[in-house]
Amino acid sequence: MTKGKKKDVKKKDAKKDGKMTAVEKSEESLGTPTESSLTTLDLQSDSLREETPAIPEAPDKGAGLEEPPVPPVTPMQEEPVLAQVIIKSYEGEQVDEFYEGEGFICFEGGNTYKGLFSEGHMNGEGTYTWADGVKYEGIFVKNVPMHNGCYTWNDGSVYEGSIQDGLRHGYGVFRSGTHPISYIGNWCNGKRHGKGVIYYDQEQTSWYSGDWVNNVREGLGFRRSGNTYKGQWKKNLRHGHGKMVWLTDNQQYEGDWECGKQHGFGMHTWFLKRMETSKYSPSNEYVGDFVKGDRHGHGIFLYADGAVYSGEWVHNKKHGKGIFIFKNGLRFEGEFINDCPVKSPARQGSAVKAKNLRATSPRRGFGIKRTIISTALGKIPVLGSDIDLDLSSLLLVFPSEDREQELQQVELAVLRNISKLRKAYYFYSTLGCAPSEGTYRLTMLQFWRFLKDCNFHLSSLTLADIDRLLRGHGPPEEVHDPNDGLWFRTFVSYLVHLAFHIYHEEYKDEVPHLEKCFLEMMSRYVLPSACCVQGILYSDEEFSSFAMRYLEKCWEIYGDFCRPCPRPPFDPTVKLRQFLWMLDDFKLLSEQLTAPRVLGIFVKVGASLPGIHGVNLELEMVFLEFFEALLECALVYVTEDMILKKEAQDNQKRSSFEIKELSKETSAVSLTEHSPPQPLRPCEDTKPAHQSSLLETLLSFPVTPGESKDDVSLPNKDVKEEQDSCPEKELIDEAKEDKDEQKELFSFWMCQVETFLTTKLFPAFEHEIRLRDKIKEVKNQDAELGELRKIQAEELERLIAEKEEEAKRQEAAALQESVRLRERASSSWERLLSWRSFQLKKEAARENPHQSGEAHKAAEPEEKEAQKAAPTGTKATADKKKKK
Repeated sequence: MTKGKKKDVKKKDAKKDGKMTAVEKSEESLGTPTESSLTTLDLQSDSLREETPAIPEAPDKGAGLEEPPVPPVTPMQEEPVLAQVIIKSYEGEQVDEFYEGEGFICFEGGNTYKGLFSEGHMNGEGTYTWADGVKYEGIFVKNVPMHNGCYTWNDGSVYEGSIQDGLRHGYGVFRSGTHPISYIGNWCNGKRHGKGVIYYDQEQTSWYSGDWVNNVREGLGFRRSGNTYKGQWKKNLRHGHGKMVWLTDNQQYEGDWECGKQHGFGMHTWFLKRMETSKYSPSNEYVGDFVKGDRHGHGIFLYADGAVYSGEWVHNKKHGKGIFIFKNGLRFEGEFINDCPVKSPARQGSAVKAKNLRATSPRRGFGIKRTIISTALGKIPVLGSDIDLDLSSLLLVFPSEDREQELQQVELAVLRNISKLRKAYYFYSTLGCAPSEGTYRLTMLQFWRFLKDCNFHLSSLTLADIDRLLRGHGPPEEVHDPNDGLWFRTFVSYLVHLAFHIYHEEYKDEVPHLEKCFLEMMSRYVLPSACCVQGILYSDEEFSSFAMRYLEKCWEIYGDFCRPCPRPPFDPTVKLRQFLWMLDDFKLLSEQLTAPRVLGIFVKVGASLPGIHGVNLELEMVFLEFFEALLECALVYVTEDMILKKEAQDNQKRSSFEIKELSKETSAVSLTEHSPPQPLRPCEDTKPAHQSSLLETLLSFPVTPGESKDDVSLPNKDVKEEQDSCPEKELIDEAKEDKDEQKELFSFWMCQVETFLTTKLFPAFEHEIRLRDKIKEVKNQDAELGELRKIQAEELERLIAEKEEEAKRQEAAALQESVRLRERASSSWERLLSWRSFQLKKEAARENPHQSGEAHKAAEPEEKEAQKAAPTGTKATADKKKKK
């Protein structure tokens, strides 16, 4: 069809019934909204809105929490709009002068459409391309993009998803062509609306996931951009309740927001560097009022060292009336101006404490608003701010009128022993730790050592029972966690609880009751034995540091062999019997490490006490007892001969390796003997570097300390005799020899522990794990095979049942056919008899001719019936006779 003819066809159709006018008018409806729902410029501006963290808090100086101003939203690119157009040409199928089937339209202005037509409309799949290059591929319904489609812009941006009336509506995906930005989620009338996720970088590490309202973040959402925020949004700003975490600056805030800034009630936390001995990081915390990002109004600041300030704030500074409690217990109450007290703090008659200062932990989850902290700073407390005893559960045992007196008296008893308790806390919190300038925190592992040194395990309570008593309110898996930390106030509170449970029967008639119990415990257990370390783990600083390397792996083994306690709180523990079974399963019982020796180790580490009938193997072990029992087993299992044998094997392997290296060098020299020698590179060596092992260090010690054959600096005989005559010199030499012997002993212990753990216990445990996994895999395979066999058996039963049913049906059909044949035979025989009877009558009629006429008429019906029943041959013979 030529171009002119195509135009004529178009004009003719338009004049005839106005169908093409409808097509042209529908092109206007093909246009998209006047503003885009997602553009590159808009996404780029969103990606630049990074949250600025607050400045870390100094002990006495505030810091601003201001957020940068939000950049204005860049005008969004409009989607392509179709104006009134005229069809320039059409190529394709037509039915009754209507476009039908596949076709191609070229409009005036350069827009084109290629796809399906129906009744003169664009209906079905097709591709519409604007003159500027923007393209839509998808479904059309009466000239309007609907259902699903794909928009492609000139810059490479792509939208693919749901379409309604030419707009992005429903679920869809947009990807920018000029920036690594993409949006996946819900749309409404061409705008981001509903739930959706927007990514601001190619790696998808910066994103926002949550609610949208007309292209802006509004509602509940989660923003990640190096920092994280989860909470309420309004007009692209944090507004409402939410939690912000500055990961790089170790800060977090949870509370109220307004226009992107902290405003209202909230808690801001500054996390400090975690000590090696602590599971949790110490922190400074502020709980109170915020105004436009500043601490402004009433608030409480809790310092990591135990100091507390409660009072008025103005623009991040203490200003107005307030109370400051120092870490040593001194208290200042008065006016503050510009972060400084108006006068020097006055020393009170006794130390003071702050009650209920610590807010609810912010780590309990998002969405829980912090309750307003009530303080009792107006009272004159007995203890310092860092000793807020938690005795609420104990005080419930006493009548309400006696609780206040019991609390005051036990606090006075603690105060009388506060220096000794602080000394014990610091001493045990430093065990097994490298020297550090930071604050130490007592762990449960060290707390167990304190309890055993003070012989608490000799009372009616084992260490496992003590854990349940003090920590049974927590999750079962954390009741015996050795890494949990205890603040000093918790340490003292635990001691008061222990004192009550040990002596409450003995002093049940004494008043004040808690004070009597606590003082008796201090005099019997703590004061005589504290700070006198027993056991092998903390016997030497170097050995303890060495043993701590294997702590985590042994804790994993302990957790694997734990079994839940049959009574609440159902905490998992290891019994002595299970420990003995573990050694047997790992094939670690030997001539040296026998079962009786293991029972003796239980008694030595304090995990069990010998009774009348021997050791009770049903007793439970906490991890300290488990770990020390393993160390003691290592000292028994690994002998000196075993160490020497292992060293010989290592030397043999090393020698074979050196021989191989030497042979390689020799072969290399023989191949290059005619080539000029090559100089070695800097720091290049021809032999592998040799790392001295712990075993070599042990064997390098001289047999007799201080003796050496090659020592040329030995004094002469006269000088030696003179020195030997000095008593002070003898004492010094003896102390030095004892020190060297002790050092040699601990080095030998370390070698034994290393050999036992790395070559015996850990490989056996790994083999056990692999074996369990294999058994589990085999069981799963057996279960699958059993299920398969069950299915096959059911299928076989079904087939057998079907065959039996088929056989029954065939048998019934055969029986029915047999009955039918019998019936047919019986009927034929009756008809034959009837025919025979008729023949006899007929012959009788021939013999009496005078009766033949009447008899013949009367016998006509009977004759017809007899002919029907007569056999074929007989009937034919009768017919022949009749003709004759």
